[in-house]
Amino acid sequence: MSLSTAAPDPLDALYRDHHGWLQGWLRRKTGCGTDAADLAQDTFLRILAAPRNIEQAAALREPRSFLATIARRVMIDHFRRRALERAWLETLAAQPEPLAISPEDSALIIETLLRFDVMLDGLGSKVRRAFLLSQLDGLGYAEVALQLGVSVSSVKKYVARATEQCLLLMIEDAA
Repeated sequence: MSLSTAAPDPLDALYRDHHGWLQGWLRRKTGCGTDAADLAQDTFLRILAAPRNIEQAAALREPRSFLATIARRVMIDHFRRRALERAWLETLAAQPEPLAISPEDSALIIETLLRFDVMLDGLGSKVRRAFLLSQLDGLGYAEVALQLGVSVSSVKKYVARATEQCLLLMIEDAA
């Protein structure tokens, strides 16, 4: 029986050596042990999901800094999701009973809102605002231009850029 001489897995070592620290760090940030455990696992899952993160893990000089950076992003996504879910549940609670939505539809709507929020978050503030004013508030491009203090052609470009992002999101979902 021979012992394996394969090189140790850098991700395994990262997890073994720093998971406890990361969970403690997250517990201090969130004030909740359960959330900290979930966020720590989600952090390592995010590393696993992106091959470049795994490559970086092999060459880390500051593994805790690397983990904290990824964990912050995971935590932001977590709190964003919670805020959207809370807003959605408040909206549902305000609806009359005949308009009640099934739990399945509610979950789909929350997921769509989250994807939409992420898409809008990646746009500049004027692009995001122009898109929301024109698509959700129903304002014309001239009205949006007045509110933003830009030209109508800028508004057209902003809305086109945001629409392109929406289309890319739909293509990703269809794939």
